[in-house]
Amino acid sequence: MTEVLLYTLGIVLFAVGLLVSIAWHELGHLSTAKLFGIRVPQYMVGFGPTIWSRKRGETEYGIKAVPAGGYIRMIGMFPPGKDGRVEARSTSPWRSMIEDAREASFEELQPGDEHRLFYTRKPWKRVIVMFAGPFMNLVLAVVLFFGSMMTLGIEGQTTKVAGVQKCVIDQSQKRADAGSCRKGDPVSPAHAAGLKEGDKIVAFNGKPVEDWNTLSERIRATIGPATVTVERAGQRLDLHPTLVENKVPKKDEDGKLVQPLVYEPAGYLGFVSKSEVQALGFGETTERMGDLVQAGAQSVVALPGKIPALWDAAFGDGERAQDSPVGVVGAARLTGELMTVEAPPERILVWIMNIVVMFNVSLFLFNMLPLLPLDGGHIAGALWESVRRHTARLFKRPDPGPFDVAKLMPVAYVVAGVFVCFTLLVLVADIVNPVRIT
Repeated sequence: MTEVLLYTLGIVLFAVGLLVSIAWHELGHLSTAKLFGIRVPQYMVGFGPTIWSRKRGETEYGIKAVPAGGYIRMIGMFPPGKDGRVEARSTSPWRSMIEDAREASFEELQPGDEHRLFYTRKPWKRVIVMFAGPFMNLVLAVVLFFGSMMTLGIEGQTTKVAGVQKCVIDQSQKRADAGSCRKGDPVSPAHAAGLKEGDKIVAFNGKPVEDWNTLSERIRATIGPATVTVERAGQRLDLHPTLVENKVPKKDEDGKLVQPLVYEPAGYLGFVSKSEVQALGFGETTERMGDLVQAGAQSVVALPGKIPALWDAAFGDGERAQDSPVGVVGAARLTGELMTVEAPPERILVWIMNIVVMFNVSLFLFNMLPLLPLDGGHIAGALWESVRRHTARLFKRPDPGPFDVAKLMPVAYVVAGVFVCFTLLVLVADIVNPVRIT
């Protein structure tokens, strides 16, 4: 019963984080739109039927039933047609899409709104309005990440010794008696040199080491005699192991194990490092945040290539990869599972906060794609208009006027359709073959 309650609490926490992230995103659009005098009739969190709303001034604020997004409605998102509002209808479905969008942009027009339309603002102001939403997600991600990393910290390997291997075992072998020594196994260098549980390695071959990655790389690069300096019972001791070659898991340039595991020959000492939760400094947190954004960008680029495996996981017999795209349902399930893990509460809190961080980074990156109906599509349209107008002034040509973003609505419908299909695919995979905590 307790596990069910914790699981439910995890889902609720994620739902709250999701709603706050969406509301924060839309607040960025709302505040900058009002700053530049654009009338905003609606500010809504969610889609579908409205479950609560209140009107304050000229704007209706509300929450809708489906917490899968949000929006603000600004007057005059698209410029009028040649007739001053909506161009002549056509039998072409593409033309109908364009004019339907244009008509919706003006349907709430009131007397006095002529100078409060979105499209009448200078391009740089429109860029700020559309960029403010994704930027707010990035700000929220940075604040949460820095707050959790620099206060609660993160679990990581240290240079402290949690245990010493008594013998050398090829780590690529899947032995049934894993960790047990057999007759004929050579004594491990650490055991032979007298390394003990509780020791803290402070130097390797005379050079100080302060973190696990540095120590690990130096051990891997050494085969033969070495000097290991440890702190033990308040004193420093020099141990003199002779490192041997062994097959160990390969690491990438960031010091993380390559997945799936690949083994390579390297220097071997033979001890287990102790894991501890450590608060990070500003510099290391900044570096990790940069790595997170970079990894997110790489994931967005790699999404099309992951669709076949995702389809196989949802409708076939394929396994769900750990780096598979996860939707709102999948993230909620992961958060629920995290709440049931036997770990200190502060560690679970960091994990949940990191899920919200990654969600906000994803919102920022996706919305910056230069495609309608995403924010990046409107930003691209405003920038293109600015280029056209500056070029016209440079060559003393007539002002070409506002760029008609409405003409790109057929493309927007295609993009929206692709996103809807992808979202449904991820939803099915999250239900029938979810990513689970390992």
